[in-house]
Amino acid sequence: MELTKEQQAILDGAKGETMAKVMRTLVNYGEVFGAQKMVPVTARYGHLVLSFGLTFLGPVFDLFQKLIDEGCLSGQKFTCDPRPYDKNVPQSVLQKGVAKFVFGKQSRYEKQLEQLGILGEDSYTCTCYLDEIGNTPKQGDVLSWAESSAVVYANSVLGARCNRNSGIIELFGSVAGFVPYFGLLTDEGRKADWIVELKTTKMPDAQILGSAIGMKVMEDVPYVKGLDAYLGTELTDKAKTYLKDFGAATASNGAVGLYHIENLTPEAKQQGEDLIKPGAKVYVIDDAELERVKNGYPCIWKNKDAAPKLCFLGCPHMTLEQIKDWTEKLEAGLKAAGNEKVLVPTVFTTSTGVLKKLNETPYAARLKKIGVIVSYICPLMFMDNPLWQSQPVITSSNKLRTYTTARFYSNDEILSILTKEGK
Repeated sequence: MELTKEQQAILDGAKGETMAKVMRTLVNYGEVFGAQKMVPVTARYGHLVLSFGLTFLGPVFDLFQKLIDEGCLSGQKFTCDPRPYDKNVPQSVLQKGVAKFVFGKQSRYEKQLEQLGILGEDSYTCTCYLDEIGNTPKQGDVLSWAESSAVVYANSVLGARCNRNSGIIELFGSVAGFVPYFGLLTDEGRKADWIVELKTTKMPDAQILGSAIGMKVMEDVPYVKGLDAYLGTELTDKAKTYLKDFGAATASNGAVGLYHIENLTPEAKQQGEDLIKPGAKVYVIDDAELERVKNGYPCIWKNKDAAPKLCFLGCPHMTLEQIKDWTEKLEAGLKAAGNEKVLVPTVFTTSTGVLKKLNETPYAARLKKIGVIVSYICPLMFMDNPLWQSQPVITSSNKLRTYTTARFYSNDEILSILTKEGK
């Protein structure tokens, strides 16, 4: 790898032994993937995926403390993935006790994050790119991120450039200010390996469509044709919300870091089919294919016929408009069924920034009235509690389904379960 004089000096120890190790790690990482050079991180803010103080992550805390002690702090302020725990989420006394042990280093870890350069108290979210948070990269910005749903959104919807890094590599990129140039940072790496032809009779569920594409293309780049017929050709708030959930499913059910939506996402609008590689494979998706994919999801509850004990909505975190929309649908469904409160304990998860905005509206009181809790947590990490792994939890998030024992239902099915008790 060819390094600039500044980069070589860092590698040779000009900024100390610890910073030299940071640079050496990045160089070795890049060389594995054939990177010929390093490029500067140009985004205003970074994003850190490691947000949880798991008791057994001692080596990570030691590493972070070494960086702090040696003055190897992030060159940019950063946001961070959601906190793993909230005492207000329904749980037993035993589950609370286990969670207190599992995440016993949370307080210490958050102090480290403050020293390393986290933006502030409201910076814990997987949807850092929303207006309420403000970590919204510009097209062409080079990032050092790892959170899969944020990376795929930044690459695809915003046109920024970032590889799917690990939690430590992303921090090292922010600390050094450079990342290896390969993969989704390059023009060639951003071209599509697949053409996805959408031939459904109605707008597909974002989670199921994303899941189907992710499982088919894996880490490749898909170019999706036909979705603009439902989302339009402008990135409205509605379109961006759909793509948030769609992208998270492609990234978790596969390993997609970038997708292009014909006539909608920035690079697809600017370059069109020039983005498609010669000989790209074709995947046709119709109603039957989506139904096949959904029916293939396993249920790993101990008792497949168990009544759900908890419902999580918001993985990735919900937008304010999603919360408002769900509030209205739940109210209408409950009224039609003659019920006053949701029939399954339900938690909406969102960022603290959105939560503050929500509390300024009547929707907060309306949700409380129908029994819905709004929390800032990461439901995925909350369910890392071994006692929750044996509990029947439902969700409409394909990411949460993939990484936990939660059972997937479509939004319409969730609405029916919460309001009509399956009637």
